[in-house]
Amino acid sequence: MSAGEKTGHMTKIKKLSFCVACVPLESVTSFATRTVTERHYLLVKVHTDDGGMGRGFCYLGNKSGSLGGAAVRDLLGPIILGKDPYQVEGLWHEMYGDALLQGRTGVVMRALSAIDIALWDRNARACSLPLCKYLGSYARDSVPAYASGGYYLDGKTTDMLGEELAGYVTQGFKAVKMKVGRFSPDEEEERIATARQAIGPEVLLMLDANNAWDDLPTALRYMERYESYHPYWIEEPFSVDDIENHARLAACTTILVATGEIEAGRWRFLDLLRSGSAAILQADAAVCGGVTEFRRIAHTAASFGLPVCPHWFHDLHVHLVAAIPNGRFVEFFPDDQVLNFCRLIDRQLEVCNGELVIPTEPGLGFEFDEAAVATYAAAWEDVG
Repeated sequence: MSAGEKTGHMTKIKKLSFCVACVPLESVTSFATRTVTERHYLLVKVHTDDGGMGRGFCYLGNKSGSLGGAAVRDLLGPIILGKDPYQVEGLWHEMYGDALLQGRTGVVMRALSAIDIALWDRNARACSLPLCKYLGSYARDSVPAYASGGYYLDGKTTDMLGEELAGYVTQGFKAVKMKVGRFSPDEEEERIATARQAIGPEVLLMLDANNAWDDLPTALRYMERYESYHPYWIEEPFSVDDIENHARLAACTTILVATGEIEAGRWRFLDLLRSGSAAILQADAAVCGGVTEFRRIAHTAASFGLPVCPHWFHDLHVHLVAAIPNGRFVEFFPDDQVLNFCRLIDRQLEVCNGELVIPTEPGLGFEFDEAAVATYAAAWEDVG
């Protein structure tokens, strides 16, 4: 606790700083329907008048990251200046309400998420607690993770895919994920058959379609090929907005449907739960509305008896999964070529037997690597 808080002085937010870092991929990487050459990240710092600081961030896609900076500078940042950083729920409500016309989802909600994450990080640091303990821990030392990979790369053969996934199992992971949906049913079945043979029958195999299909009949053609290899889930088979087809597919296949990584706000997740569109929610705190909204979503999912397996950003989600009873897995990227956010921070998570060791340092447990940030971003810009 800061000196000001000990004497009864109300701490106030005096300034926000932000920048957009554009980090190129070393290899052009493809999904079912798109190809990525670089990633744009919004980085946020919340400064308080007691000398405290919290760090937040989000992913802004592979172009137009400057839109996220504009949302912080022109819309959201001024709302919280001079306010109590501990009034997180109230500040979330104010930011969300003022941004209704600019974007309840998308880049504005992602910018809101980054600010909210920074507030939680600052407050946990002020209490000298890791974020998961500040939230109220459920897990004690570590949380289960799955190794996420299996991307489409130029020159990458099916055998190379199998070797990649088998390597993750050798590292101790008991669950792995690969991309699907880019090729024909015959080609995709060959990839999945190779993956299953490489990892063995006991390791969970997740499949990520990245919105590959436009209609139910097409999706079912692929599911018929996939089912005999016993995948644990099929992720985002349709457009994020096509809730009805997610529900129809869930009723037609033995493979669990997982979705929600691009969803924002508790109301859309409630629609997914009520419609039976997902057996597993993949809420991303850097997308859905920050730590504040993630907790609401996770608790609602628990009341439906469903697990949450957050999308991406293991450095953040290790804390959030550790703080909820229905957190099933953290998505972990052993290869920093895809999730290259790790190049912007000063330390990496420890992995032990396929689980992520929960950080013991205050807050998120890492700092932005300022030298690396300077390599990929323009100067920090201040609000306030």
